[in-house]
Amino acid sequence: MPDSMTTEPQFSLTPPTVNRSENAPAPATQRKAKLEARRLNFFYGENQALFDISMQIPERAVTALIGPSGCGKSTFLRTFNRMNDIIEGTRHTGEVLLEGTNIYDPRVDVVALRKRVGMVFQKSTPFPKSIFDNVAYGPRVAGVRDRAKLAETVESCLLRAALWDEVKDRLHDSAMALSGGQQQRLCIARALATEPDVLLMDEPASALDPASTARVEDLIFDLKSNYTIVIVTHNMQQAARVSDHTGFFYQGNLVEFGGTQALFTKPREKQTEDYITGRFG
Repeated sequence: MPDSMTTEPQFSLTPPTVNRSENAPAPATQRKAKLEARRLNFFYGENQALFDISMQIPERAVTALIGPSGCGKSTFLRTFNRMNDIIEGTRHTGEVLLEGTNIYDPRVDVVALRKRVGMVFQKSTPFPKSIFDNVAYGPRVAGVRDRAKLAETVESCLLRAALWDEVKDRLHDSAMALSGGQQQRLCIARALATEPDVLLMDEPASALDPASTARVEDLIFDLKSNYTIVIVTHNMQQAARVSDHTGFFYQGNLVEFGGTQALFTKPREKQTEDYITGRFG
């Protein structure tokens, strides 16, 4: 039993109140870390996928994770909302922090964690429900029953996902009838409906046509004023366009992490230079 005078760490994952209309935040380099990995190692059974990863991800900025297939970037992304937990035989050493709280501490509520840290996957995954019910799903699970409140949430999230004008007259049509790009923006709106602080995006535009990709990239740029975004992408041009910071992974190691412009123009590591210039990957 700890001494009653000892200050214990706080394990509440209730997000702080945020004024969404406040002025533009400070440059990313001047912001505190929202997420942090400390000496993180990750294993699938006996196979080690991540090796001693340490990284600080600043709040309200876009951080891109790049590297060849199988380098560990998606595994690393999924550690931030413990999606890897659903895979049998996985384990880790080290810490992953959300605003200073170790999210792998057994006292952390994983459901509350995933409410604060939303995720958008590579393939758009709308539910076989109406557009309205897709966005309202999270609030309903959280206990919201008031129809007016749900309607307000749906409109707000579709507006933030730059989809409202396209679907406002067919909210009760099936989401499966939307185009691929619209479905992906709907999934982003659905993620926003739980009022997360963080959005994780795993190759969110890889299956989209160029026009839809541009819409998603514009949306990411708009959202970063209010959300911390971490994006995995194979597209280095996309990373250069949308991110403030970039981490280059290779064979489970974080080779280099820094400001995107510096990493792409003056990389510190030759391995990074070789990758971004197309010599391998």
